[in-house]
Amino acid sequence: MTDATTMDAIARLVPEGSRVLDLGCGDGAMLAHLQQTRGCTGYGIEIDDANVLACVQRGVNVIQLNLDEGLDLFADASFDVVLQIDTLQHLRNAEVMLRETVRVGRVGIVAFPNFAHWPNRLSVLRGRMPVTRRLPYQWYDTPNIRVGTHADLALLALRSGLKVLDSFGMQDGRSMRFCPNLLAGTSVYTLSR
Repeated sequence: MTDATTMDAIARLVPEGSRVLDLGCGDGAMLAHLQQTRGCTGYGIEIDDANVLACVQRGVNVIQLNLDEGLDLFADASFDVVLQIDTLQHLRNAEVMLRETVRVGRVGIVAFPNFAHWPNRLSVLRGRMPVTRRLPYQWYDTPNIRVGTHADLALLALRSGLKVLDSFGMQDGRSMRFCPNLLAGTSVYTLSR
């Protein structure tokens, strides 16, 4: 997620001075942003060699780890906030990782492409898988293991015994609280135990 306004919106959810773990941190842009604008500290978790190098070059602490192997190296409540930004759709066991997110952090912030956004629905009605700014890959060449909707995560959180502290959608840098399942390309949830 490189949209600066979306990054700012998610950053505002993170309390100043928090200790943050960023799961699937990519090139470290979000954690670097949090360090610069919110005075946060913490680590990124990333598997890709080039992204690990980019994190190091940005001055972001990074651990190379496959998230599908879990977060056993971290104790309960090791972090104030655990971020899962555009990561959930790449994981084999999303439910386990959501529980791990709120085990390791006091609060988890999860953001992902919302498959129920109206342009995606329209594509499916036309018989085609959507290709959009948030879902930019053809169905046969996507790194996503799954797609989900804003409403799906609420049900998964409930099933997992997690509390939804807040949820909203993001579209073109704006928060969408009215009909986020239909009107937002990105879903954002704040979760806890």
